[in-house]
Amino acid sequence: MTHDIRARVTDVSISAQKLRLVIDLVRGKSANEALDILKFVPSKAAHPVSKVVASAVANAENNMGISRDVLVVHKITADEGRTRKWRRFGARGRFKPWLRRAAHITVVLREKEGTAVPSAAATK
Repeated sequence: MTHDIRARVTDVSISAQKLRLVIDLVRGKSANEALDILKFVPSKAAHPVSKVVASAVANAENNMGISRDVLVVHKITADEGRTRKWRRFGARGRFKPWLRRAAHITVVLREKEGTAVPSAAATK
């Protein structure tokens, strides 16, 4: 039986488009490899992504008792959050809004195929 280990962060103050450039690097990788990759990505978006992946790994270890060595980033998404609109005035008194975009990051980890320990009920 495969377990889905989830972690989610809301209202990260980076646009979802910039976050998607970073999360495409780690999708499908093992959890340890994903954290190592994110450590050396120079983008500002790598920091919140690495924090939510680390949180999902901690959820797996503490709540489910699953080792971090067998975890894979099964699904990771960055969705649009709320957009704050700030006022700015341009030439001739015209209104020019600043759009301060935010995003929500969701990570789903799973165990690698073939590494699940069979339960006692399944062996009978």
